[in-house]
Amino acid sequence: MTDATAGALAKQEEKDRQKRLKYYSASQWTLIWWRFRRHRAAMVASLILGLMAFLGLFAEFVAPYGPTTRDTMYIDGAPQIPMFCDQNGCSARPFIHGVSTKRDPVTLRAISVPDPDKRVYVTFFATGEATRILGVIPTSIHLFGLSEPDAKLHLWGTDDLGRDVFSRTMYATRTSLSIGVLGVLISFVLALVIGGIAGYAGGMTDNVIQRVTEVVRVVPIIPLYMGLAAAMPKEWSTTQVYFAMTLILGLFGWPTLARRIRSQLLSIRGEDYVIAARLAGARPGRIIGQHMLPSFTSFIIVDLVISFPYMILSETALSFVGLGLRPPTVSWGVLLQQAQSVRVIEQTPWLFIPAVFVVVAVLAFTIIGDGLRDAADPYSEAR
Repeated sequence: MTDATAGALAKQEEKDRQKRLKYYSASQWTLIWWRFRRHRAAMVASLILGLMAFLGLFAEFVAPYGPTTRDTMYIDGAPQIPMFCDQNGCSARPFIHGVSTKRDPVTLRAISVPDPDKRVYVTFFATGEATRILGVIPTSIHLFGLSEPDAKLHLWGTDDLGRDVFSRTMYATRTSLSIGVLGVLISFVLALVIGGIAGYAGGMTDNVIQRVTEVVRVVPIIPLYMGLAAAMPKEWSTTQVYFAMTLILGLFGWPTLARRIRSQLLSIRGEDYVIAARLAGARPGRIIGQHMLPSFTSFIIVDLVISFPYMILSETALSFVGLGLRPPTVSWGVLLQQAQSVRVIEQTPWLFIPAVFVVVAVLAFTIIGDGLRDAADPYSEAR
């Protein structure tokens, strides 16, 4: 064996030793992250979900118009796709054709048609409507716009009132995702407290809590929401309705997670480290929070991630049937509520674009939950 070969083998052995040392000295969260990164589908889903969260969080900057801004010259207008070439030649800058209004000879309705002889160029970081990002930071700069101040760009078309579908979808993304996050957080806190008490105390306390949990689980959701929707005062603002909707979803979403936490605590409350902490005089809250819950925290996180799509679907379904949020608040369910008629399917199918966001968000959360479940299980090999 030559000196070069021996040196290469020694370097490889040292590299392998450092790798093993890094692996065996890593924390539980580091190991979970390493296994999660190997799950390619979950990483792609995380990027997609992160992009959706970014678009919703900075909707005032990404969307060229407000959620209620109307373009009366382009009602039920088709999507305007920027292009680089047309029958008049090509351009280095993206553009759309101008719009002119004509009368339909059959229905006598005013319709908007593109004018192929007029080009309006697309610009980025354009000056547009004055707004406040997150309601705090004032700005009039938007991600994109048109070179002519009076012209308007509708990437995904407009609805029957001339409102931009792209802008409304961006604002709806923030509303629906935030309701999912806040609803899951509320249900998580309730499940943590109720399930923790039931699992740690046991006995009569556990029996009483389980009976209450069963009562909450068997409550028919649709009639309940119908009654709550009728009970909401009509004079409530959109903000009050939003928080009421979030609170309701959270208050009725805790039983499943609470039962899982209870079962885990019941299985480990007799372990030596729990008994030692009790004999040392630790309070029940500290024993549960510092000793018992960390032993299965990764599984709780997986349950939380899987709970997100159910919250989003609940809000979307309730708003779709008119029992959730009400206009002028925009959410995915509110937008899809406007796309229920046969006329929409035939004449304005672009109003179904928010449904794509619902499907993508639910699939992304589900795939991320699968990835976290595999990463949290040391005996499961991430794909």
